[in-house]
Amino acid sequence: MDQPYLEEGGEPQQEMSFVDHLEELRWHIIRSLASILIFAVAAFLAKGFVFHDIILAPSRTDFLSYRFMCEVGQWIGSDVLCIEDLGFTIQSRQMSGQFSMHIMVSLVLGLACAFPYAFWEIWRFVKPGLYPQEQQNSRGAVFWVSVLFAMGLLFGYYVVSPISINFLAGYQVDPSILNEFDLSSYISTLTTLCLACAFMFELPVIVYFFTKAGLLSPEVMKLYRRHSIVVILIVSAVITPPDVISQLIISIPLILLYEVSIGVSRRIIKRDLKKLNENNA
Repeated sequence: MDQPYLEEGGEPQQEMSFVDHLEELRWHIIRSLASILIFAVAAFLAKGFVFHDIILAPSRTDFLSYRFMCEVGQWIGSDVLCIEDLGFTIQSRQMSGQFSMHIMVSLVLGLACAFPYAFWEIWRFVKPGLYPQEQQNSRGAVFWVSVLFAMGLLFGYYVVSPISINFLAGYQVDPSILNEFDLSSYISTLTTLCLACAFMFELPVIVYFFTKAGLLSPEVMKLYRRHSIVVILIVSAVITPPDVISQLIISIPLILLYEVSIGVSRRIIKRDLKKLNENNA
């Protein structure tokens, strides 16, 4: 039998019908989409800042990551990490290319900026359906999901994307062939790398809920550690350019997150066993 619907403060309400649940879900989705649209419109209006200072910044040698790499190189007494020329140009070969990319970038930025609020709206719908103990155990879910998403996004933008762009820009099968990339190709590469990192950084949260649901344990994660590392390396190879350095740069943090997730799962199991022993005492 379904439990009664609970308010934010935990006070029971009258049990909602299936249609009422659908109506409630519809409004949560509407508010989530509206937040994405608001940020997308703001990004669309701030065209100059968005494209010059955010989207196209990794295509210039004065980008923060390139300057940091150069400073590190100078600190160790070598100029090999200094990038003086990326060796490519960006073009738009379609009549509606720049306009369509303007819309796409605005939507992606709208999703990235509104993600914490959109997730909070969906969580507000899911949370009342949980038992009080489950609600207690999932406190801070919105915070950690948002923090990990932001960390992954920044990691993809400041670390993975510059290295990938630098590799692809400097790669030539013959010196006579110029690298002139289409705007859509550049933007799709940048957004794919950033969003892929953002969602992959959610691994500890996924492990947390799978452990709470009894679908995962630290023993299982340790048993399949080697398999997981192989999967991580394969995924890293798929979303990054075909060079070992880029693959390692994105796979190492994911492997560390996997180890952190094992610790998260172990802590949850210990806490649940302790509570079970206290209840049986």
